[in-house]
Amino acid sequence: MRFAELARRITAAARAAGLVTPAFRSPPRHATAVRTIRRLPGGPVVSVRIRSRTPAQVASDMIDGVLAANRLQGDGAARVRAQLVAAVRGGPPSPPTVAHPARVAERQTQAA
Repeated sequence: MRFAELARRITAAARAAGLVTPAFRSPPRHATAVRTIRRLPGGPVVSVRIRSRTPAQVASDMIDGVLAANRLQGDGAARVRAQLVAAVRGGPPSPPTVAHPARVAERQTQAA
């Protein structure tokens, strides 16, 4: 599965669970890191290394990034992880998602 499709599925499942959905990018800025998270004013950004890694490793790091962005731990993190893994593994591809309305308005305001 391609990185963009993984990101869409994970984002849709996280949004459906009422979580903050980070932006995903690749590769991380730090040359030796496999995953990083940056907390920016517009929302968190999770960067994941793709090269020389299996799709399962990439998906796991993306899911871990969602958990970290939402500061989830323990049983809550385990439940959300199970939901996100199910979203990655099953079902038809998710429909394209539209950026959150607040982020769209913020970008339009900054551009003006």
